Amino acid sequence: MPAPQSPVSPYPSNRPSKLRQLLQRLVPHSVGIDAKEALRMVVGVILGLLVTGFLSRWWAGAGNDSWMIASLSASAVLLFGMPASPLAQPWPVLGGTVLAALVSTLFRVLVPDIVWAAALAVGVTLAGMLLLRCFHPPGVGMAAFVVLEHSNGLDLLVFPVLFNIVVLLLCAIAYNHATGKPYPLRRKATSGQHFQKSDLDTALEQYNQVLDISRADLEGLLHLAGRAAFQRTLGDLRCADIMSTPPLAVEADVSLREAWALMRQKNIKALPVVDGRHQVQGMLSQSDFMRTTALESPEGWGQRLRKLVAIGAKKPQTVNELMSGPAQTASADQPVMDLIPLFSAGGHHHLPIVDAQQRLVGVITQTDLVRALASAITPTP
Repeated sequence: MPAPQSPVSPYPSNRPSKLRQLLQRLVPHSVGIDAKEALRMVVGVILGLLVTGFLSRWWAGAGNDSWMIASLSASAVLLFGMPASPLAQPWPVLGGTVLAALVSTLFRVLVPDIVWAAALAVGVTLAGMLLLRCFHPPGVGMAAFVVLEHSNGLDLLVFPVLFNIVVLLLCAIAYNHATGKPYPLRRKATSGQHFQKSDLDTALEQYNQVLDISRADLEGLLHLAGRAAFQRTLGDLRCADIMSTPPLAVEADVSLREAWALMRQKNIKALPVVDGRHQVQGMLSQSDFMRTTALESPEGWGQRLRKLVAIGAKKPQTVNELMSGPAQTASADQPVMDLIPLFSAGGHHHLPIVDAQQRLVGVITQTDLVRALASAITPTP
């Protein structure tokens, strides 16, 4: 008997077709800058090329048409538009362009076939840039230009190549600093990272591609992204979301024997002390008990605590005589992020949580906070 066939659904599938998926991948992403930065970039390129062009034409004098190299426009986009890029730093711009002029001149002389000469000049220039750490793509265009235009790179080296590049670099330094963009790029040390530099080195080795961003900026960007994700995850989390309820508490006139028995029964290390209106007056912790115990005694601390809560005229009898106060509290609607400095630098281990009327509604411990942080940094499967 043949197996029954699955019925064909009369409704069209919502899954996009392969062609549609391909077209979606071809849609360009946003450059990621606002209108102000775009204007800064465009104005910088125009001003840099104007200053370089006018000075170069004046220096060349009348009748000399070779006063500016075409690849300078591409270099200007990097210098003014992406001043933090490793491709736009002074050494890659200067060293890469000069290297291109020298290598292309050599292959124009040694290789008679112009196609072979252009291809080899570009390839060897690229290899030299990578070796000398002066990778600058517009400089590769310079190598092709020298071969295809049958130019002499040595004649162009001092002027216009060096002249153009030096003037443009000076313009970029002045303009970027004037518009709040540090240039040349300075290495910045980041603190409070959630990863080590060796982790970033390992990731870059596995990626094994050229990045148009410096290592220092990438490190800082990852640090900022981690902080933003941390803030996004914990930003809307309030104390009421992670506090332990209902809170265990004692009143100030309760005997220490009862308070200690409650702490042992519930296996807790601290108790909020409240008044008749359930407002927090202080905290009673194991360390409060320990402070009144003879620490030099050879007996165990458990035995010393039992002696402490035993009846004795010279020993404190009620919670009010032993508690620490006033107690640090936090509001139920307060962001959890605000508690991190209280637990890390403030030395708190238990934090009473109060409502708008300052009444005790819960308690947050270090364990509660660590659990919330762990859930924030653990990726959702």
